[in-house]
Order: sequence, then C-alpha cells, then structure tokens
Amino acid sequence: MISAKKTYQVTINPSWCKGCGVCVDICPKKVLEMGQELPATGYCIAIVKRPQDCIGCMECELHCPDLAIEVITIDKH
Repeated sequence: MISAKKTYQVTINPSWCKGCGVCVDICPKKVLEMGQELPATGYCIAIVKRPQDCIGCMECELHCPDLAIEVITIDKH
C-alpha cells in the first residue's frame, strides 16, 4: 500500500497577528519571515515565505500568543 504524501498549508490571520516574531524564531524550517509591509493594523506581520518547506510540526500555531496561525494538513494521493 502506498501512503499519501502530506503537505501543509500555513495561514496567518493578518487582523490578529501583532508582529511579535515568535513564529519566525521557532520555525525549524524557516517557513515564516517578518513582512516589510504595514497592513491596516499598523504592525509588520509574519508572512509565509517558503510554504513548500513546512513539515507540519505546528510549532508556529502552538506558540502564537495571538492565535493568528493555522496549519492545515493536505493529503495528496
């Protein structure tokens, strides 16, 4: 039996992110970076820079103090 390849989708809610950088610092694969643009909130927020490198560890989601990050598992057959 061949197992399905899993990929992961990281989503950051720009309305909730306060730009603390915890997710950027904790990501073992450096998927996230701090953006340079100021959205309506007035903060430079985290952005998903290398989504293909995500391993689904969910450290960013678990450690985000603002609950602004969601990691979704996508099964590819």
